Amino acid sequence: MSRPMRVAVVGAGPAGIYASDILMKSGKDVEIDLFERMPAPFGLIRYGVAPDHPRIKGIVNSLHRVLDSDNLRLLGNIEIGKDIKVDELREFYDAIIFSTGATADRDLSIPGIELKGSHGAAEFVGFYDGNPDFQRDWDLSAESVAVIGVGNVGLDVARILAKTADELHVTEIPDNVFSGLGKNAASEVHVFGRRGPAQAKFTPLELKELDHSPTIEVIVDPEDIDYDAASEQARRDSKSVDLVCQTLEGYAMREPKGAPHKLYIHFFESPVEILGEDGKVRAIKTERMQLDGNGGVTGTGKFTEWPVQSVYRAVGYRSDAMPDVPFDDARAVIRNDGGHVIDESGEIVPGLYATGWIKRGPVGLIGNTKSDAKETTDMLLADFEAGRLEQPSSPSPEAIIELLKEREIAYTTWDGWYQLDAAEKALGEAEGRERKKIVEWDEMVEHAKHQA
Repeated sequence: MSRPMRVAVVGAGPAGIYASDILMKSGKDVEIDLFERMPAPFGLIRYGVAPDHPRIKGIVNSLHRVLDSDNLRLLGNIEIGKDIKVDELREFYDAIIFSTGATADRDLSIPGIELKGSHGAAEFVGFYDGNPDFQRDWDLSAESVAVIGVGNVGLDVARILAKTADELHVTEIPDNVFSGLGKNAASEVHVFGRRGPAQAKFTPLELKELDHSPTIEVIVDPEDIDYDAASEQARRDSKSVDLVCQTLEGYAMREPKGAPHKLYIHFFESPVEILGEDGKVRAIKTERMQLDGNGGVTGTGKFTEWPVQSVYRAVGYRSDAMPDVPFDDARAVIRNDGGHVIDESGEIVPGLYATGWIKRGPVGLIGNTKSDAKETTDMLLADFEAGRLEQPSSPSPEAIIELLKEREIAYTTWDGWYQLDAAEKALGEAEGRERKKIVEWDEMVEHAKHQA
C-alpha cells in the first residue's frame, strides 16, 4: 500500500490517545484522526478527576505531547453514530478503534434508590467538573450525606462535599460550581463499604490526601478494623493494600483534631434500603456484615438506620452503547475478543476494534489503560500485516473534512484546543488562579472550532 494506513480513533480520552501513540510509534506509516464528541479532548482526565487533584491532571501534559504529533488530527464536537454513522466512517479509514469510555452510573437495585436526594456519583462529578452534559445547579442543602462505595470516586465525592468552597476556589472550578458549593450545608459525610479495610478499593495516596484539609476530620471506628486470613494474605501480597490498611488503622487510633466537617468511613455496613419521607431521602438503612474467612462477608441480621438527607452511589461507571456496534448489555461493553469487535455469534467484525473501559469495563488505572491499548493495537497491526483490513473507498485525509463541511458540522481542532486553553487560563489569571473552566458547550465550540 503506497499510502499511509488511515485509522479513526473514536474517543479522545487517555485510552484513545494511548492507542494513537502506540500506533504512531509502531514504525508503520500511519495517519490518525481522533474523533471526540465533546468540544475538548482528554475525556475523564478533564471531566472525571476532582478539581483538587492537580497531580493527576498532570497526566494531561503527557497526553498533550501525543496530540502535538503531525500524524494525529483531533476532530471534536462530532458524535459518531449521529453526525457520522459507523458505516460511513469506514469509507474513509482502514480501521476504527472505539475508546469512548464510561461516564454513566451503574445501577444499584435497593428500595428507595429513586427518592429525591438520591444521586449517582457520576452526576455529581459531572456537576463539579463543569461537564457541559450535566446540570449547572445542585441541591446541597443536606446536612448529613451518605456515599455508597469505597473506591476513589467515592472518596472524591466525599472530599468535595466535606471541603469548603473557598478551599476549592484555587482550582479550575467554574463560577456556578463555586456558587453551588458555597451553599453546601453538609457537616457530616458517611462513606459506606460492605466489606472490610483490606477489600477497600482506595489507592493509598488518595486515602492519605483525604486528611490534608484543615476542615475535614476523618473518622474510622476501631470496631471496623478487622481482618480474616484472606485479608491478611491480601496485605502480604500487595503493598498498596497494606498501606491502605495502615492509613485506616491510623485514622481509627488517633486523637480527634477538631475539624468542623466530619467524614466517617464505615466498613462492614451493607446498604439495603434508602428510607424516605414525602418523596425525599430521610435515612439510609444498612446491615452489619462479618468476614467469612475467605475475604467475603455474610450478613449478621443487625440493621442500622443512619439519618441522612442525600445519598450518592459510587458503585462504578457504566458505558453507553455505540449505535451500530455490537454491545453486551449485561457487561455494558462493546463485544470483543480482547481487541477485535465481534458480533453476537463471536465472529470478528473486520476493521473494528475497542480499547479502554468500553472494552473491559470501568476498572483499572492509567497503567492498565496503556497495556490495554497495546493489546488492541497489536491485533490491529497484525491484521494490517496479514492484509485482513478492507481498503477504504475515500482514504484521502481531506475527504472526511469535505463531509464535515457538507454537513455543516462545527468541528473543533487541536489548534482550537490551544485557543480554548488560553481562554480558560486568562479567566483564571484574572482571579489569581491557573485556570477557570469554561462550561457552556457553545462557548467552548466558539473558542475551539476550525477556522475556515
